[in-house]
Amino acid sequence: MNGAVLRAGRRHARKVAGSIVLGLLAAACGLAQPAALGLLLRELAANRPLTGAVLVTVGLFAGELILTSLQAYVSGRTGERIVFDVRRLLFARLLAARVGPFSRLRQGDVLTRTVSDTAALKVALSQSLSGIVVDGFMLAGGLVLMFVIDPLLLAITAGCLAVTGVLSLLLAGRLRLATLRQRDVTGELTADLHRAVGALTTVKVSRAERFETDRLTVLADRARAAGGRVAALSAVLSPIMTIGVQASLAVVLVTGMGRVATGGLAPADLTAFVMYLFYLVTPMVGLFLSIGQLQQGRASAQRVNELAELPGEDGPAPAAVALSRPAPEAPARVVTGDALVFDDVRFAYEDGRPVLDGVSFAVPRRRLTALVGPSGTGKTTLFDLIVRLHEPEAGSIRLDGVDVRDIPLPELRGRVGYVRQDNVVIRGTIRENLCYAAPGAGPDDLERALWLAGLEETVARLPRGLDTDVEDGGVGLSGGQRQRLAVARVLAARPEVLLLDEATAQLDPDAELALRRSIRHIAGYCTVVSIAHRLSTVVDADRIVVLDAGRVRRTGTHAELLDTSAEYRRLTEIQFGRSAPAGVGAVELAPSEGS
Repeated sequence: MNGAVLRAGRRHARKVAGSIVLGLLAAACGLAQPAALGLLLRELAANRPLTGAVLVTVGLFAGELILTSLQAYVSGRTGERIVFDVRRLLFARLLAARVGPFSRLRQGDVLTRTVSDTAALKVALSQSLSGIVVDGFMLAGGLVLMFVIDPLLLAITAGCLAVTGVLSLLLAGRLRLATLRQRDVTGELTADLHRAVGALTTVKVSRAERFETDRLTVLADRARAAGGRVAALSAVLSPIMTIGVQASLAVVLVTGMGRVATGGLAPADLTAFVMYLFYLVTPMVGLFLSIGQLQQGRASAQRVNELAELPGEDGPAPAAVALSRPAPEAPARVVTGDALVFDDVRFAYEDGRPVLDGVSFAVPRRRLTALVGPSGTGKTTLFDLIVRLHEPEAGSIRLDGVDVRDIPLPELRGRVGYVRQDNVVIRGTIRENLCYAAPGAGPDDLERALWLAGLEETVARLPRGLDTDVEDGGVGLSGGQRQRLAVARVLAARPEVLLLDEATAQLDPDAELALRRSIRHIAGYCTVVSIAHRLSTVVDADRIVVLDAGRVRRTGTHAELLDTSAEYRRLTEIQFGRSAPAGVGAVELAPSEGS
């Protein structure tokens, strides 16, 4: 085990060591019990008082019971703390991971690694490690005492157990590989189940219930087969050790009784030796079971470490692994007439597919700028580059004259609000949704955000106002209300720039018109950049940027582009069936708005 799991284990090394010490003391009490019983038998045979021998024997049994209970308690609590620390680290790593590497993971498998695999670490890092040390100590101590009693009988016992031990170690290695396979298959099953449940409506309207059921059943059968193999290997470990001990006991009894009959061994010594052999059954079985559990834990640790090693963004270190270091100085802000400037920006995804090829344009401050163009021209990618979900290969993006790569991520994403096309409403109250991006937002901030988004009257009509509950995905709200709530949630943080990715894409005409008016209104208070495929939603923008094949083809107003841009005219003809007049879809505003 290494990586994140090992670091978490090291933080609790003292507690693990304390658990091992308690186990060793309990083992010492157990090792002394046969000797105490032998003393009791000798006192009884000599017709001497038994009080002292009885007290010693009872004390040893009671001591073992108490120490074993304490050891189990400390070990259990330590295991839970280790699992907590690993999960906390994973939460921080996952949420701080780069979007590219994270998007290649299957979400269900991420859940399996975060929950199930981390739970398996509890046994591996606390119980198994202490079990190996304690059972190993008890086994070694018993063998030493057995050697003192009779080396010949010990040699016979060791020979029988050596074969058993080798077989057990081989099985433990195969058990680790089988467990790793089981975890992987379970991750695939969880990922596909997560996908099917997440798209339940699509499954139903596509009549794909049978298809998804069959697909999940195949994966469940693979998980069953993999789990059965793990169960089979685990089940074989204990019987192998039991058979080894039973064979040793049979040989020892036959050999020992023969030596007693010839006077080569005292009956009391044979009794003590057999008692030690019986006492070694539990630690021997426990030792190899612990080795097997540790092998399973190694498989889980490997999967957890792979998740913990996801490359992260260059923002602040996650809380679980934060390091002490001076905060970088904030770059100087140069306020110009343009809020955003793109300068020869180039970008391609990791598969080599080019997206942006030398994009350059400026976004005026406190105005509405629209990005239009065919699908796949890199409009959403531009937004992702602004907030640094991805990094450009060449060129720069400047916010107030400062390259966004020189602005700390928390500050950048506080100054730039991003409403994605797939923006979701989280389960909770409307207030909790509004405060999601701005935990410190006060009543005035929330009121302002609702007002700008045109949602204040809707919330005022609700029986519980801001404390009204909404379900996952905004169930119970109309499409327009969900979009407005997503916009208000970003506005509560008072961003300087608001990015809207297809904000009106799924709205009916009335809801679209209402949200367009709100967007025009918002543009008077912060810079708004909007992506839209419906040209009717952007014809009244202050500046329209036409993108095609990853390049800027033309910029201007709607009327200007109709005269100067063939690409823009083609888009309007596709949507309107003819060359749209300059005033199509314009939104009228009072002169005071947007100023």
